[in-house]
Amino acid sequence: MAEKDLKKYWRINLKYLAILLSVWFIVSYVFGIILVDELNEIKIAGFKLGFWFAQQGSIYFFVLIILVYIRLMNKLDKTYGVNE
Repeated sequence: MAEKDLKKYWRINLKYLAILLSVWFIVSYVFGIILVDELNEIKIAGFKLGFWFAQQGSIYFFVLIILVYIRLMNKLDKTYGVNE
């Protein structure tokens, strides 16, 4: 892979990481800790939404983010010809 393509590949990879980690931070820290009182006013299936984000929601979102990252990186790898 040419040096120019390699730098572009890593720039896109870091962009993906920054966006996905920002989403994870917002879901786990902001929704699970900072906004928990406001979210607790909303109930879904008898559970307070703030409690759900603090206990399970951030874990589900983390797994979803991993799956999104896998899909994005597979596409990126195919684009630059470094797939397995």
